[in-house]
Amino acid sequence: MPTTQQLTPIDALIARTRERPDAVYMQQPINRQWRTWTWAQTLDEVRRMAGAIAANNFPVGSRIAIMSKNCAHWVMADLAIMMAGHISVPLYQNQSAETTRYVLDHSGAVMVFIGKLDEPERAKEALPANLPRISFPYPHRLQGDDWDEVVKAHQPIALDRLPKIDGIASIMYTSGTTGTPKGVVTRFRHIEAAISAGLRLFHFDGKDRYLSYLPMSHVAERALVEMGSLYSGMTLYFVESLDTFAADLQIAQPTAFFAVPRLWTRFQMGVLAKMPQHKLDRLLGIPIISGIVRKKIRKALGLAKARVIASGAAPISPSLLDWYTRLGINIHEVYGMTETFGQGTTTARGGARAGSVGKPYDTVEIKLGDGALNGGAAGEVLVRTPALMDGYYREAEKTEEVITADGFYRSGDLGKIASDGSLQIVGRVREQFKTGMGKFVSPALIESLLMESAMIEQVCVMGNGMPQPVAIAVLSDVGKAQPRNAVEAAMNELMKNVNLQLESHERLAKLVLTTDLWTIENGMLTPTLKLRRLPMEDKYRAAAERWADEHGLVLWQGSSSSRAVPRMAA
Repeated sequence: MPTTQQLTPIDALIARTRERPDAVYMQQPINRQWRTWTWAQTLDEVRRMAGAIAANNFPVGSRIAIMSKNCAHWVMADLAIMMAGHISVPLYQNQSAETTRYVLDHSGAVMVFIGKLDEPERAKEALPANLPRISFPYPHRLQGDDWDEVVKAHQPIALDRLPKIDGIASIMYTSGTTGTPKGVVTRFRHIEAAISAGLRLFHFDGKDRYLSYLPMSHVAERALVEMGSLYSGMTLYFVESLDTFAADLQIAQPTAFFAVPRLWTRFQMGVLAKMPQHKLDRLLGIPIISGIVRKKIRKALGLAKARVIASGAAPISPSLLDWYTRLGINIHEVYGMTETFGQGTTTARGGARAGSVGKPYDTVEIKLGDGALNGGAAGEVLVRTPALMDGYYREAEKTEEVITADGFYRSGDLGKIASDGSLQIVGRVREQFKTGMGKFVSPALIESLLMESAMIEQVCVMGNGMPQPVAIAVLSDVGKAQPRNAVEAAMNELMKNVNLQLESHERLAKLVLTTDLWTIENGMLTPTLKLRRLPMEDKYRAAAERWADEHGLVLWQGSSSSRAVPRMAA
């Protein structure tokens, strides 16, 4: 295949089909039966759906939404929208109805593709009744024109008017961590620039396999999986459901695998549930047996053939990375954002030190702006790359706020750059708060230290205007399985160790263990599972001020010094 230079994803699909028409491109499980699409079948189906879209005579550049969990039809719908001369607008299938309605209205969507959904009725509530729909052919779907019937009823669109490299490919809305989602305008040249840099580093090709399960509406999966597969020729496998994830992973045997930190923690817990840490340590210390144990664990995880393994979207603790390294699983960290189509830094480029997210891709420039954290030792991370967005859709003022005069994007992340050029992310600019002593605190850095405990699954640090910060945490399954006195002992030790690593104004006054659930549905998490700080502050602020005055380092929500029994597993 020719170089990615000046190739749109549509050009890449056509080139792949010419080279390997009968090679399998996508594998999709439906009711545990695997359906496959070759490159030729994919192109034919995309062309027919593009013909169906064109028959609507929408104005060129109309916005068409996609609301579905990952599947082969998500990819084909996206490509069909582009091929027909329009702009795709991915929607998180688990976001609130209010957010969905906002994005559809703000983007001016004229049509929507709907597919695999966890809660079809909630999606139905969010979608305007008069918005034309095409429904993917999966069980428990919402009503709409049937994809297969639409494909059969239309001839393939002609290939004489393909999208140009400078055209707009997609408007990707941010997950709304700090407020209303913003629509990132992504052109085909941004996609090409990001993917070509990635391929020069990771060397994916037609022999590689990837299992897609994270939201395709998130830039990480969109770039690495959908666009990465088109430009590299790798085979895509899809997960049918959460219940079948482990089985689908074993079938796919991916050579490349990406996961968020929470999933890496879950994998670790699964291993330790079968083999306690003390036993694992003993076996790894025996030269002959250690290799067998590592190989067995990699195989059990479905990663026996993975050559590129990565983590991103949120900070991962150095201790967790070290734990996997001992098993022979070397996880590369990747750092990027929707605005740069995922481009930023990676430890695959070097700088693989504790807490680092590595060095920039070969086409990326990183520098720091002015910072207020710890006397100016950190600053806002500024990024310049050919993959940088044009701006936010219909948000000129917000665009001006984040793109500097010399073309750098203000990421909103606080970082430090080491002498070797590697970047460390220490928090978010807007998430910093001032204690009652007037000192700045970055909560993300403290949260990452607390998350090194396998007993904690989620944690939020707050303390604006308070004498000292307070941490509120949700126990993991490992923590919930322990007796209360064991949890308290472990958390007290954790607090002492964490506070020793912090400046005096950053040290935690309390760790409060809550039985509350922090979910997407109750507004505490974004669709990408990041904490939403404002709802957290609203929920816990008043209580946090009371907790700060109670006795002891570790408290239970709902308890006082009276040591009432918490609502959790003993």
